[in-house]
Parts: sequence; structure tokens; C-alpha cells
Amino acid sequence: MQLQKIATKFKPGFATMDIHHLREDYTQAELRQKDLQKDPFKQFERWFQQACNAELQEPNAMVLATASAQGEPLLRTVLLKYFDSDGFVFFTNYESRKAHDISENPHVSLLFLWLPLQRQVQITGIAAKIPAAESLRYFATRPRGSQLGAWCSSQSSVISSRQMLMMEFEKIKEKFLNHEIPLPPSWGGFRVVPKSFEFWQGRSNRLHDRFLYVRQDKDCWDVQRLAP
Repeated sequence: MQLQKIATKFKPGFATMDIHHLREDYTQAELRQKDLQKDPFKQFERWFQQACNAELQEPNAMVLATASAQGEPLLRTVLLKYFDSDGFVFFTNYESRKAHDISENPHVSLLFLWLPLQRQVQITGIAAKIPAAESLRYFATRPRGSQLGAWCSSQSSVISSRQMLMMEFEKIKEKFLNHEIPLPPSWGGFRVVPKSFEFWQGRSNRLHDRFLYVRQDKDCWDVQRLAP
């Protein structure tokens, strides 16, 4: 997309950036109901494979939305590590803000944005911790540096400086020198079990194609086209 020079209007106390001209028409593809898989997991797998084939950067990056017991929302980008018909799995520190939110309110939403393909997928569902044995199997596949990082970082807590973080990293590195690194007790995975999928394909004139799958029972999904 060609970016034009951004116009800046100055008002008392602040500047307003006029960006209404940043606009792109979506013309790459269409999404028809007859082309959809009956199973949304298979439809997701098809689109995910196409995102990989297109060599997009971090095609497994997904925005995770949580809300606290008080309804305060928070977004962050995490990495999908695997998925199957049981759900979508990501890993984190169980003492992090996201994990605390999920413990209070397990209803979450995921968003995959594959902008070069003019596509996005939104998933809503229930998040729950996976068994420790499953987390351990994945943890064993991580690079050693990432394993050490999981031990030295108390995710989302306030730290005084990066220097202190790196000092803790070196301390943990020395502790496990010449040893296998065990699974940290406060680290593991969550599985999001979907209740709905929305597949969005950008179309010209903002008349996008949107299809919503809603779970009726374990293996049955209702599919409807949504207005853009």
C-alpha cells in the first residue's frame, strides 16, 4: 500500500493526524458458502496452510482477548503452538495477567490477521489449562534459551531494570549448567475450545465476505453469512 504524506493539524494543546486517505481496496479473493468446509477446524487448517505457503511472517501469531471478573478487557499477541479438533493451544506464565484473567473469566477470543491475504479469523471460546504432562512435552522442544527465559521471568510483574532481568537469566543459566531444564511450576499451556469461528475475506467497496460458524453440539456447526 502506497502511503501518502500524513497531514498534521495543530490544535491548542495537541496535534491531530489526518489519516483518512490511508485506504486500500480488497480485491484478492472471494469467499463463497459453497466453498467452505463443513468443519470450521478444517476450514481454519486450509487458510492457515495457505498463510504458511504465502510465507507470511509469524502466521501463527494471534491476538488473545481476555477480561477480568470486573469486565476489564486486555489484548496481547501470543503464538499458537498447535491445534486440533480439541482446540487451540498457547503457552504462558500461569502468574501472568492473561492467566489471572482466565482464572476469573475463562471466556476468551482469538484473532488471526493475515493482512497480505486480506483475511482474518475470529474465534470465541473457553480457555482452560492443559495437563502438566502435555506442557512438559512442548517445553522439552523449546530452544534452551527459551527454557531458561521461562524460569527467570515472572511475567507481567514490575521489574527495576533490564539489567536485573539479565542477571537473573545468567543465574538460572548457571544453575542448570550441564543439566536438563525442568518445566517451571508456574509455566504451561492453555487450550481454547471454540464456541464460534468467523472467517472474514476482504472484498471491494468494503462489502466483505463473512461467515460465522456457531457450535450446536460437539460435532455440529451452524453456518451463516453475516453482513459486512
